[in-house]
Amino acid sequence: MESWSILIAKEYLKFSCAHFLIFPDGSKERLHGHNYHVVCEVDGALSAQGLVIDFIQVKPVIRALCDRLDEHWLVPGQHPELRWAQREDGHTEVEYRGCRYLAPSDEVIVLPISNTSAENLAAWIGRELFATMRERFGVVSVRRIRVEVSETPGQAGVYTFSEG
Repeated sequence: MESWSILIAKEYLKFSCAHFLIFPDGSKERLHGHNYHVVCEVDGALSAQGLVIDFIQVKPVIRALCDRLDEHWLVPGQHPELRWAQREDGHTEVEYRGCRYLAPSDEVIVLPISNTSAENLAAWIGRELFATMRERFGVVSVRRIRVEVSETPGQAGVYTFSEG
């Protein structure tokens, strides 16, 4: 069986953000930041024009997702113990096991993930990419999306979504 894909690994597909990881034993890292880099592969049927999907269509979608995350504090909104609330004074309060944080709400993004691991960030980007492609381009013949989010060179979380 033959298959085709496009691979997008542009230098500008990156975002910088703050986070802390919560470990299985309940301990957590200190609040810190990374300069993440995103690589996406889109597999699909080859069109009569010889394309899976045009790079020009996909690159801006990935770039917009990176831009949404850039220069924010990412908070895992689905962690079972972490609590967060937007206050009336324009700040977001985050609490985890007695540690409290307060930041301007426009600098905080609460994501629908259980932890801010590179794997979960790759999954969030992959799901958003797929949904946006469907919304903007209608029925696309995408069979698989693979997203890598690296927090340092040679260390990445990977998400793969296959239809069917």
